[in-house]
Amino acid sequence: MRQFDHQKPHPARMYDYMLGGKDNFAVDRQAIDQLAELIPEAVPLARANRAFLQRAVRYVARAGVDQFLDLGSGLPTQGSAHEVAPEARVVYVDHDPVVAAHATALLRHSPGRARFVQADLLDPEDVLARAGEFLDLDRPIAVLLVSILHFLPDSAGPQRAVAVLRERLAPGGFLVITHATTLGGLEDEERARGSTGARRPVAGPTGRRGRSARSSGVAAGAAGARPGHGLAAGPAQAGGGLVAAVVADGRGGKENHLSLKITKNRQKWRF
Repeated sequence: MRQFDHQKPHPARMYDYMLGGKDNFAVDRQAIDQLAELIPEAVPLARANRAFLQRAVRYVARAGVDQFLDLGSGLPTQGSAHEVAPEARVVYVDHDPVVAAHATALLRHSPGRARFVQADLLDPEDVLARAGEFLDLDRPIAVLLVSILHFLPDSAGPQRAVAVLRERLAPGGFLVITHATTLGGLEDEERARGSTGARRPVAGPTGRRGRSARSSGVAAGAAGARPGHGLAAGPAQAGGGLVAAVVADGRGGKENHLSLKITKNRQKWRF
């Protein structure tokens, strides 16, 4: 198994620490502690994001979906989909080879129910072909795009990737999306990147898609959500906020939505 570099912080381990996990090293904890001094809302946003994922998985499971495709998953720990819905089949996807090695080892404790695939979500055809070896794509699945799209610039084509994924959903499927918003504080992002040494920032989008749910067109437009419906955005504090939504397949008729609005001191759920 390819080993983590103990001397450099890694985004997946850093995120695990933000969620209260144990799959991290001292260098990761130090990086996040420094980040939290610069951007106090970073850790609360990460935990709100994970709480939304867990609530969304339960929501979708109650709707009868028992298959999940988690893209850009990082390490499958701290209340990931297979832990929230233990009877479901889950495929985790991440392009990072170090994450792939560690995640595969972690999932040995969940034989037959969860699998890791090293692939790039920007190649959705490859992702679906490989996920289809474990999931039945002719049945409803929930595609999880949680805290990943804001790391992808428009030039990389995330809109196309999300559109392909949605088009391939069987009737009754869901898209689960969260997307960071930057509220006038890109300087915080640059400071955070410098303090953590991460290849990508932990807080603040590299996609830089603006200040509201409407401006997060990669999420709303590609997912097929009507403008202003099913998405909610709000500032956490000065540094940014979170857009989050569960969008049901609208092609068969009714769309159902579960959304989250984060304000300065509280979270607001909407069904």
